[in-house]
Amino acid sequence: MKRVVVLTGAGISAESGLKTFRDSDGLWEGYDIEEVATPQAWQRNPAMVQDFYNMRRKSVLEAEPNAAHYALVRLQEKYDVVIITQNIDDLHERAGSKNVVHLHGIITRSQSSLNSNLTYPIEGWQLGMNEVCELGSPLRPHVVWFGEAVPMIETAAQICGTADVFMLVGTSLAVYPAAGLVDFVPNVVPKYIVDPNIPYVRGGNSIIKVEHKATIGVRKVVDELMNAG
Repeated sequence: MKRVVVLTGAGISAESGLKTFRDSDGLWEGYDIEEVATPQAWQRNPAMVQDFYNMRRKSVLEAEPNAAHYALVRLQEKYDVVIITQNIDDLHERAGSKNVVHLHGIITRSQSSLNSNLTYPIEGWQLGMNEVCELGSPLRPHVVWFGEAVPMIETAAQICGTADVFMLVGTSLAVYPAAGLVDFVPNVVPKYIVDPNIPYVRGGNSIIKVEHKATIGVRKVVDELMNAG
């Protein structure tokens, strides 16, 4: 069974109504990223950070997977599909994708402030400042903040190296180290780039540009792959 590796970014979730991290003004729903998405922000004002992610979690739980998420699920009928996502929502899983690697964590879980390997499911959308891990430290969102290591990046790079088909959906490749994953995909592997604004990707003849939003472009690619010999 051939392996399809899909790298998804904010563009696929935007069509479910979730705001992207980087809007044109450089803010995320009125917040400077430095105020809410760095270890320093947590040290400086943990209550504000917690509240910010509580509201993001509420938005995620209210959102629904869209046609692009469901189209990727169809691929599992014929291919070994691995989705590597930069997104912190759970829309891929809720749509039915079985093998999802979260590069930047997942907002529906919390983690220990002392040991990031200690993670816990969150019931509902609120995580309180009085909730602590088994070590007694406050629980924070299970999200990789700017300036923190990306624990799953090596696993993701290895997965990209095993691709028979690669798909890039809804990402501008502006955030590293995730943006460098494309370089681990073998040169001869076909690379479908789905985005209204196609980012530059090395690969020459192996690049297939699909200049559409995810809900349209992913379905086009999935139809083509499902109909392939």
